[in-house]
Amino acid sequence: MEIFTSWPSWAHAEGPLAKALPTPTVDTLREAVAFARRQHGVQQRPTGRPYLEHLLEALEVAVTGARLVDRDMLVAIVLHDVLEDTPCTESEVARRFGPRAATLVRWVTKPRGGVKADYLASLVKAPPQAVLVKLADRVSNVQELQRMPWRFQRRYYLETVAYIMPLAGVHPWFAQWFGEWRAQWRRVERWPAG
Repeated sequence: MEIFTSWPSWAHAEGPLAKALPTPTVDTLREAVAFARRQHGVQQRPTGRPYLEHLLEALEVAVTGARLVDRDMLVAIVLHDVLEDTPCTESEVARRFGPRAATLVRWVTKPRGGVKADYLASLVKAPPQAVLVKLADRVSNVQELQRMPWRFQRRYYLETVAYIMPLAGVHPWFAQWFGEWRAQWRRVERWPAG
């Protein structure tokens, strides 16, 4: 199972992106990363690492793993949490990066006050591009799940198997990656529910 953690900053991501994508797409991604950095500010991942690392991991998953090249989808991957975790609005994303990117971000945003299971179940109705955004996000989140407390590991593993893995069929690379991941983590299914 491949792990995607080699882009902890834009300086690490820019060179590989320039080799894989057209210059205008890289320029837009540079702007999206700067925008996300401003929006998320000092927010951190549960592990205490800067939040921007998660966004760049998801982008690395999409570009170097799944070989995605669609500009709006890649922008949405970078911005996938701005509506959920910051004061940023969908109209602001649309104004800066276009309505298609903003729509993809909205699809992967859990509604405020919504039930997470309902939100995850609703993704079966999402456009394939939005599903790919969510899959890249989840690969970043689960690839190093061992860093989290065991109760979180179990809950997140079961949630991923129930709601995210069924979506992976839209792209063979994601289906294979999640299959390998599940094989490594299957032991979690035997852990007590506590």
